[in-house]
Amino acid sequence: MSRNILIVDDEEDVQAIAKLGLEMGAGWNVLTACSGREALNIAANSKLDVILLDMMMPDMDGRATLQQLKANPVTKSIPVILLTAKVQESDQESFHGLDVAAVFAKPFRPLKLAAQISEALGWG
Repeated sequence: MSRNILIVDDEEDVQAIAKLGLEMGAGWNVLTACSGREALNIAANSKLDVILLDMMMPDMDGRATLQQLKANPVTKSIPVILLTAKVQESDQESFHGLDVAAVFAKPFRPLKLAAQISEALGWG
């Protein structure tokens, strides 16, 4: 089954690698956004199955973007997976209480990304 994924990351190389892995590895349709504001606009106007959201971005970070997504009735039910380079135990604690499906560490393996997403969301 083809899925619609939004990758939100201010680093174009991260976007490109993830997009390639998901399109080639799983045949999914991948949209990209380089900012929280752009992500909110795309999410509100697209039928998405999941959003991969980078935590560290200029202007509007992942936490602020997540809050806006969850506050909007149109986007609140879209599962969100956080992408972060911060995977220390102390960093992990700051993710508790956030309404996210999973937290993935960067760097990730692009060809394993579709399987990780499917597992995190219980897609058969």
